[in-house]
Amino acid sequence: MQHLVLFDIDGTIMHSSGAGRDAMEHALAATFGTPGDPAIRYDGKTDKQIVREAMRHAGFSDHDIDSRMGEVISLYVSGLPARLDDPKRGVAMYPGVATLIEAVHQRSDSVLGLLTGNVESGARLKLASVGLDFDQFRVNAFGSDSEVRGELPAVAHKRMVDVFGVTLRGTDVVVIGDTPADIACGRSLGARAIAVATGSYSVEDLRGHEPHAVFADLSDTDAVLAAIVG
Repeated sequence: MQHLVLFDIDGTIMHSSGAGRDAMEHALAATFGTPGDPAIRYDGKTDKQIVREAMRHAGFSDHDIDSRMGEVISLYVSGLPARLDDPKRGVAMYPGVATLIEAVHQRSDSVLGLLTGNVESGARLKLASVGLDFDQFRVNAFGSDSEVRGELPAVAHKRMVDVFGVTLRGTDVVVIGDTPADIACGRSLGARAIAVATGSYSVEDLRGHEPHAVFADLSDTDAVLAAIVG
């Protein structure tokens, strides 16, 4: 096994058409009495980071936020299914994603995984909503593993050792994501980032952060695979 290929979820694998934000704002309002400033961006952040930044901005202390974090996340996850299943939202995978995931999954030299700011339970719900089998993602790092996104590649790297007994070079870890945070998070490990402009950032925006490669979408399976294994 020569490559660990870690996919982000929101904006990379799929779009939830606001289902996640709606569930989070509902959970924040129920727990803190405010959904937070609607101008606060959620993309590129872990779920717990979103809670902390939104509620700090609303005037709550870290102590207060920590004491209610578990309740917020629980309410958020419990509110996801109905929102993801709402046909009016049009939750769906982006072009080429299913084919690319299957291609990576079938390679004997690569391990398929997730690197996402979603807590694990939320990630499972989101993938299920677009018909993806969670179990094909063998080595993962979630927002429930660390509030700090930059720590997640190291979590996945260690799990590669724990699950397969294989220690990869940092450059053999590939992070595929749609935000500058996805590009930056693996740099301390030496991981390569493949950026995709299916989220809120354009190809030009992402290229400015110097990823290993950048694509408008993931529909050119051969080109993306070449960037992964090249």
